[in-house]
Amino acid sequence: MQARKISVKTTEITKFLYILPFMILLGVFAYYPLYGWVYAFFDYTPPIPLSQSPFVGLKWFHSLVENKVKIDQTLQVLKNTFGMSGLSLLFSWLPMMFAIFLTEIKAVRFRKFIQTVTTLPNFISWVLVYSLAFSMFSSEGIVNGLLKQIGLIHSPLLLLQNADHVWIMMWMWLTWKTLGWSAILYIAAIMSIDDSLYEAAYVDGATRMQVIWYVVIPSMIPTYFVLTMLQVASFLNNGLEQYFVFQNAFNKDSIQVLDLYVYNLAMGGGSYSVSVAISMLKSLISVVLLFSVNGMSKLLRGESIV
Repeated sequence: MQARKISVKTTEITKFLYILPFMILLGVFAYYPLYGWVYAFFDYTPPIPLSQSPFVGLKWFHSLVENKVKIDQTLQVLKNTFGMSGLSLLFSWLPMMFAIFLTEIKAVRFRKFIQTVTTLPNFISWVLVYSLAFSMFSSEGIVNGLLKQIGLIHSPLLLLQNADHVWIMMWMWLTWKTLGWSAILYIAAIMSIDDSLYEAAYVDGATRMQVIWYVVIPSMIPTYFVLTMLQVASFLNNGLEQYFVFQNAFNKDSIQVLDLYVYNLAMGGGSYSVSVAISMLKSLISVVLLFSVNGMSKLLRGESIV
């Protein structure tokens, strides 16, 4: 009995040692940087050390709503953030449908070719994506040159400088870059469907479309729901790189999302403390969103991820 207890204890210690490196990495890269939140309560100006900077309490939080100009600016940034995140959320079913489309292709080589071609853009940096966009859609790019040659236009279309459809354009570039990669999880979910469900459906005379509707899609809903919950939790996290490389003087007001706004405030305006205050608020709202969606999931489906 004593030997069995020792064996169980040794096993538990071994399991803990397996996850210890990941816990250390999580602490170093996820929790330790939260120390930087302290800058939001000081009037910090580089290179003056924080210890010599005056403590200002909640001044920078109040400054976000102290005048109409700042309120309008913040509302425009939130509008851009919600608009672009809303588009991504609205079409969050696309990777699932693309995964179904891929698995329905019977020619293996063609399927692998499509999957490879659609997955590769995920590994391309946003700088290279913008280079591609510039070579295609700039005033001297391929698209304008072709349209001029066939006589459809006489002056170049300034697509990259146009702020009217920038949300749609950003969503299309993001979808092109991530569609294949995002479909991988759904392909794995399709591969894990029990074959007996397919056999039972075909025995009952189901067509291929009926099999997709009554077997494949319901089996993928749990995966879709979890990924959607995580997407809602990161609703305010659009990322920085895509919008940074595509921004210019003409579309800045329409393309500036929260992450880019924080970066521009800190690096462009030198307002480090204000940018940290906004980042703090964004993180707190994201946590609230996560627990709200998690609570809704528990209420509606009886399952949650937290």
